[in-house]
Amino acid sequence: MHSMGLLPTAAKLLAAGALLLQPAAVVALQFNLTALGAANNASTLECWQMDTPFSISTQQGTAGSAQLQLGNTSTISYSVLPAQFDAGVHNAPANQWVIFLSGLAHITLPEDDTTEVYVSGGQFGLIFAADTSDVSASGHATSYPGTTETIAIQIPTEDGEIPAHSILHAGPCTANDTLGLLMLGAGGA
Repeated sequence: MHSMGLLPTAAKLLAAGALLLQPAAVVALQFNLTALGAANNASTLECWQMDTPFSISTQQGTAGSAQLQLGNTSTISYSVLPAQFDAGVHNAPANQWVIFLSGLAHITLPEDDTTEVYVSGGQFGLIFAADTSDVSASGHATSYPGTTETIAIQIPTEDGEIPAHSILHAGPCTANDTLGLLMLGAGGA
């Protein structure tokens, strides 16, 4: 019976310890995401690590939480793509962030049939698209194979800027590459 009372107390102490350690861990956490890049005039899928790490927000309403500045942007588009929609082969219209809020996107490369990525809307739904027509002849293909619509937000960067990053590896990010986000969300990065 006494051990049952210790469990909630121990859990509270662990949670408090995690909160005390969180700021230092958050500052060190880099953000990794899948990106559409280009090499040799062809689109590529790459796993990028953003140069700017997460920081602790001081902004009212989010103070104390992890925050990452994605840079300056221009216009924002909100798209509703029906289930089973095929957008075909196309280039990114601009260097842009694409946030899939819901649904499912399947991205393939016309010049590389060995590389593809499925992007689920939600926590891991952010990609960067930089395979514009000036760097990629064919672009990429996107389809939406889900059973419901896909909601996407497209956010071109100001002046076409590509955010500072390093390429972790060719191909989309894996679950291991984005594990830090899960740990961050749990307060234990």
